[in-house]
Amino acid sequence: MAAVFALSGCQRAEDNRTAGQKLDAALAKTGEKAAEVKQDVKQAGRDAAQVMSKATEGVVNASRDAGITASVKTRLAGDPGLSTMAINVDTSGGRVVLRGSAPDTAARNRATALTRSVDGVGDVTNELNVQAKP
Repeated sequence: MAAVFALSGCQRAEDNRTAGQKLDAALAKTGEKAAEVKQDVKQAGRDAAQVMSKATEGVVNASRDAGITASVKTRLAGDPGLSTMAINVDTSGGRVVLRGSAPDTAARNRATALTRSVDGVGDVTNELNVQAKP
């Protein structure tokens, strides 16, 4: 008898709710989970939009930098004192770096001025070396 009483004490208390109440409770839990999933999906959407925005911004910046580089090279090629010189033009974020050589200090300074005159150029670093004439 003691074993029967001990085992009966281990059983769960009876659920006195009706089938409708149980269904309502289950639906409420499902609704809560659906709301959580909805919030997770919204956050994932926001995260994806942010990633796409940054990727698009990167493409736009790279395209803008390529346009600046092309414009600078065109201007340098149009200068008689610089057109025959090998000048490397690197652009990143509107910042232009000139590398290579110039025939004299005046040409080196013109290269800086020509580069600054290009739309979109924010800063110019002129690393051109003046080549002494033999």
